[in-house]
Amino acid sequence: MKRLTSRALAGLALAALTFPMLGIPTRGASGPTLEKSKPNIVVILADDLGRGDYSAFGTPDIRTPHIDRLCREGLTFDNFFANSCVCSPTRAALLTGCHPDRVGVPGVIRDEHPQDSWGWLAPNAKLLPQVLKPAGYHSAIIGKWHLGLAAPNTPNERGFDLFHGFLGDMMDDYWTHRRNGFNFMRHNGEVIEPQGHATDLFTGWACDYLAGRAQHKDQPFLLYLAYNAPHNPIQPKPDWLEKVQQREPKMSPVRAKIVALIEHLDDGIGQVLAKLDSTGLAQNTLVIFTSDNGGVLAFGANCGPWRSDKGHMYEGGLRVPGAARWPGVIQPGGHTPRFTLTMDIFATACAAAGVAAPAGIDGVSFLPTLRGAAEPDSGREYYFVRREGGPGYGGKTIEALRRGDLKILQDTPFTPLELYDLKSDPLEATNLVAHSRKQFLDMAAGLRKQIQRGAVVPWQAPAR
Repeated sequence: MKRLTSRALAGLALAALTFPMLGIPTRGASGPTLEKSKPNIVVILADDLGRGDYSAFGTPDIRTPHIDRLCREGLTFDNFFANSCVCSPTRAALLTGCHPDRVGVPGVIRDEHPQDSWGWLAPNAKLLPQVLKPAGYHSAIIGKWHLGLAAPNTPNERGFDLFHGFLGDMMDDYWTHRRNGFNFMRHNGEVIEPQGHATDLFTGWACDYLAGRAQHKDQPFLLYLAYNAPHNPIQPKPDWLEKVQQREPKMSPVRAKIVALIEHLDDGIGQVLAKLDSTGLAQNTLVIFTSDNGGVLAFGANCGPWRSDKGHMYEGGLRVPGAARWPGVIQPGGHTPRFTLTMDIFATACAAAGVAAPAGIDGVSFLPTLRGAAEPDSGREYYFVRREGGPGYGGKTIEALRRGDLKILQDTPFTPLELYDLKSDPLEATNLVAHSRKQFLDMAAGLRKQIQRGAVVPWQAPAR
């Protein structure tokens, strides 16, 4: 067995705190239970935010009072997982309620370089705004889309009433908002040239949308606020970087920059929460906060005690922050050990709105958890996928499957499968393939079934 360092052992102890079988304190079933019909729904998605990169997690060198407020006034998910370790697939899962390869998005969509694009959103997939519209919901996406740059896969064509944000995958500069020289900033279908840091722009546009919806309180709304931060390039505003450097003079320059970018993001989230308060919308609004995948260690991110980071099938690439607030429904200050995936947001939004989710989706509603019910373990499998190009991937996929405490994964297409028991080994330090052959073969068969399910859906656009 591989020997663990004292630092790893300390991480193991921290990781064990998230596992329900080890007696984590969970929220009680008592407390407020009455909600109004058809709540407003706000989903806030950070981009590459590590599992440990907010102060309520216990990370001492970062200040995130507004993310912490969501945890304090709502429910913290101690086992929230992104559907993939990279951007587009997780976003597809959030908006469709399905494993991303089942809706044509197993990898990152890069339409400006079609030869390096690894997904195409299935035309028959119903997105959340389309499902909520018959129930009277107005819908908006503010910020990063990353599910297509052209027809038929732009936000308005896929059901959103308003799009104000960025079509592409990442910005090469938070101030000029370009990607490879192209301008992907849009107001619905109009190309725009906004001035300012992208985080400020998205925050301002979200607050403007909320102010407008406050004039139509008889109509519920869905706001999907998808920030670019803290995705690279790590470009914090100078005043935010200066504040961090003054407060933490011994912090490395690399860490200081991403902390400043995250604290600026947190301030934007605070402005959105304040606008909900000032407009009187907060009381009937479910707010869900999470990230699309883990952070990038090379950029100074904190992924908690878990192994690895974004782009990888180890826990550090898949575990993300998760919190939900709904005044009068969610008991404040609770924690849940419920294992939750991004795609479950779709099913939960449908349940909260009183809308039937499309048949055949993979997501499971966590509305009972929000209301305080003790939910038994569903026994479902947790499947993760990423397709990628370049010599490191060759257009092939990497995957992971978790069943109970066992997790099988392949972290590159050219290395063997690995097997871990996450109950005894949450840091994924001891590969059990050679020692647990029957379990390995069972898990490998289960993984193949998931791969076969996704293989029937095309992930490239039809030839023109």
